[in-house]
This record gives sequence, C-alpha cells and structure tokens, in this order.
Amino acid sequence: MNQSSNDVPAGDDITVVHLMRHGEVHNPEGVLYGRRAGYHLSELGRKMADRVAEHLADRDITHVVASPLERAQETATPIAAAHGLDLATDERLIEAANVFEGKTFGVGDGALKKPGNWKYLTNPFRPSWGEPYLEQVVRMMAALGAARDAARGHEAVAVSHQLPIWIVRSFVERRRLWHDPRKRQCTLASLTSFTFHGDKIISVGYSEPARDLVPSHLLAGAKPAKGKSKAYGA
Repeated sequence: MNQSSNDVPAGDDITVVHLMRHGEVHNPEGVLYGRRAGYHLSELGRKMADRVAEHLADRDITHVVASPLERAQETATPIAAAHGLDLATDERLIEAANVFEGKTFGVGDGALKKPGNWKYLTNPFRPSWGEPYLEQVVRMMAALGAARDAARGHEAVAVSHQLPIWIVRSFVERRRLWHDPRKRQCTLASLTSFTFHGDKIISVGYSEPARDLVPSHLLAGAKPAKGKSKAYGA
C-alpha cells in the first residue's frame, strides 16, 4: 500500500489527506522539545514550509489543519495562504507526550546517562517513556478522519510531528508499532499521503518536496552527527 503522493486515482469520493511533518526548528540547545511551547521554525524551516506550499500550489486542497504547536502552525500557514484557506487546528495532531521533554536525549549524552531516568526505559513496546503507541493511533486516525470529512472529494493537508505520523502509517500498513527511531521514513517537511475511497484508506504514499533543504544527517536512516543540530521532539 504505497504510491507517490502525486498518484491520485480518479473517481467518485476519492479524498487525499497529506500528513506533513513540520520544518526544521530553531533549537540550538539540542533539547527534546516535545509539546513545549516556544519552539519556532528556523530560517531553513521556513524555507522548507514555503517549498512544500509551492509544491502543493496546483493541488485540489480545500482544507489545511495543524497541530497547535508553533512549529506546526508556522509550517501550515504558507500552504493555507496559497489556497486562500483559513488554518484550522486539531489537538489530536500534537506531538507525542514524552517524559524527557526539556532534556537532551542523544547518542552518548544527556538523559540516558542518568540512572534516575532508566526506569522510563523498561518497556520499548508501549513505550514506557511516553504516550502509548495505541493512544497515538487512536487520536491520529480520528484526526485523519476529520480531515478527510472536511475535504471530502478533494485534498487536505494536516501538519503534525514525526512520531505520530510514523505510528499511524505503521498501523495502516500493518507493521509493528515499536521500532528503531533512526529508521522512520518521515523526514522534515515530508508528506505521508493517505488516499481514501469513501471512508476506506486504499493507499499510502510518501514524498519529500524539500529533500534538498534537509541536512543529510537528518534524513531517514542517517547516522547521528556530532556538532550538528538534531531533530529532537520532531
């Protein structure tokens, strides 16, 4: 169940919902910002948002909605403006809750070295450090359904965050929900596109309209690079 987001089948009652991950965030401290307020797009992140808005300019988009967090709202704004639409907000698109918010959480540094945090790392299948995967599936499927209904017969863009997007895609494609975060196919400003026939998802596509703007160490499967900004809480 995978195709390009440009491959939209013709016919009655076909709706496409593009789940978009926001652009790069200004985060010089390298903390996992999660649901914290005050984290905005960087200059590069704004370029990513503009690039995707240009990419979608000729599409039949009739609804644009975003997570309430600033980085998602700022990513969605140029897309809504390009189509003359008001930007809607859906709390269900928000980032996954995480007990490590506000802390550094990278390879060889930060929270993993502190014994007091180890109790949160006991169950990667749930996971024990944050919002359960199944709860993310429930709210993201509901958000997808709401966006589909708002754009019935057309296309919608819903701006969210890496983990919730990857989890709902994994659910739809019948993969296990626990996974290696480094292998998520959900880079900055990417589109994970769900095509519905009526209320049924018939295909899932993935594209990266701003791929050339994404630092190489932040692409899916890339190894962490010391001294470079990281996509914490993406």
